[in-house]
Amino acid sequence: MDISALQQTCTRILLNPDYQPPLSLLKALRNGLVYGTKIRFPHALVMILLFRSGPFPAKLASVLKATRQHATNLATFAFLYKAIMLLQKMVRPQQKEWKGDSFVAGLAGGYWVFGRRKSSVNQQIVIYVAARVVLAAASLAFQPRGDNTLLGGKYGGRGGMGLLSMSDKNREAVRAHAWPVFASLSWGCVMWMFRFYPEMLQPSLRSSMTYLYDNADHWDSFRNFLVHNK
Repeated sequence: MDISALQQTCTRILLNPDYQPPLSLLKALRNGLVYGTKIRFPHALVMILLFRSGPFPAKLASVLKATRQHATNLATFAFLYKAIMLLQKMVRPQQKEWKGDSFVAGLAGGYWVFGRRKSSVNQQIVIYVAARVVLAAASLAFQPRGDNTLLGGKYGGRGGMGLLSMSDKNREAVRAHAWPVFASLSWGCVMWMFRFYPEMLQPSLRSSMTYLYDNADHWDSFRNFLVHNK
């Protein structure tokens, strides 16, 4: 088999605009798997090895299970999102994207991948996304129309919605203090929840906070004061 000829054939297929839509679905699958593995594996490795009891093989199995679920979910969502976006364009005579297409695709993909099963991994991903939606919505609300100083970059340039009318001075003050307020309130709320309603928190977060805060109040020897937490 001529490897060079095979490579050229593959390159022609990959660069053919007629094949771009289905190839983009495969690329979305690939990206979801790689990214999910890269961000979940080290996180799960550290959290499970440090904060979960049990034999090492069981811990390693839990790390691999969490990594597989995270990577699979991101890959599935990426594939569904791209596929639904493509389908919505294909059913229209002009094959043009509408403004609400991304919301519909995200809604459907989010339900199918994350909404049908309330696992710990799914909860973490959804809460992560929700927190960033809140931050972005806050910026969008007070950013004036036509001003792209907050958005910028390849995804910016269209300005905000201008829902909140304020002076440039007040807008700069909000911009400067929004993150400190959000971070402070988030930590204030989570520590209050951990103190009085710990069962409401996600198990891995509760386990980590127990290790960090509750276990800091208990020791009976030098070993479990400095060397080991319990």
